[in-house]
Amino acid sequence: MEQKPTVYFCPRITADNLVNVYKALGREATGRVAIKLSTGEAGNPNHLSVDVIKKFVHLVDGTIVECNTAYDGRRCNVADHLQTAAEHGFTAIAEVDIMDGEGEIELPVRNGKHLKVNYVGKNWRNYDFTVVLSHFKGHPMGGFGGALKNVAIGMASAAGKAWIHTAGKSRNVPVDWENVPPQDDFLESMAEACESVFDRAGDNILYISVANNLSVDCDCVAEPEVVHMEDIGILASLDPVALDRACVDMVYNSPDPGKSHLIERMESRNATHILDYAESLGLGKQDYTLVTLEPVV
Repeated sequence: MEQKPTVYFCPRITADNLVNVYKALGREATGRVAIKLSTGEAGNPNHLSVDVIKKFVHLVDGTIVECNTAYDGRRCNVADHLQTAAEHGFTAIAEVDIMDGEGEIELPVRNGKHLKVNYVGKNWRNYDFTVVLSHFKGHPMGGFGGALKNVAIGMASAAGKAWIHTAGKSRNVPVDWENVPPQDDFLESMAEACESVFDRAGDNILYISVANNLSVDCDCVAEPEVVHMEDIGILASLDPVALDRACVDMVYNSPDPGKSHLIERMESRNATHILDYAESLGLGKQDYTLVTLEPVV
């Protein structure tokens, strides 16, 4: 019988616990390490805390990487994006690389019915290892944002983001949000984009998600809806599908009545379809083993 992927979980969100969850994975981030996270739109307070991630970032000697947005705002060009990253504290703890600042590279999509190619920030080719460090929360379009979205949309160039959002119909930025494809086409396109990244990365990638500040809105929203739900903790896996499924399961299984807001957002967007489709592409499994780690502090 094929072994289930393991998802590690620590219920207390601290710098030391983040390091311990990473170490539990047993895969060392070596060489030139890219740490893919969301710097958060200007004004959004829910992005990952630099106090929580700094120790880990320094441990792996990582560079924080991002790509520009496909909508107007304070992260749609390199200068404004770096300024926003500075305002949110990221440039104080590590170098920040806006990977599509000087262009993009094209990655083939093997099994895409919507995408045959994916476009990611050009500078990603400069790194040996990728840490997908995600803030798990809701999302206005995807229903939830976790590891898969952080790879698909987060690593795509601005035009690549438009390509995914339109299911391979347009690379025009900003996106014409009034003329986007059916929801499932968008979710499937995100999974297909992930396939291209995972193919290129091989085993030189791992996934950590911090499930806190659980607004129904993403860090890309300048004024997100107030958080109704208590923090969950830190989760990590070598399987991104299992990791996203575990985060979703923990929302549903939480005793916190505030979860109803996030559940409604996910269900109204058919959010877990991305997990079903990603699993069908062989990107991971939704059946996992959860290992809970004792908090160190």
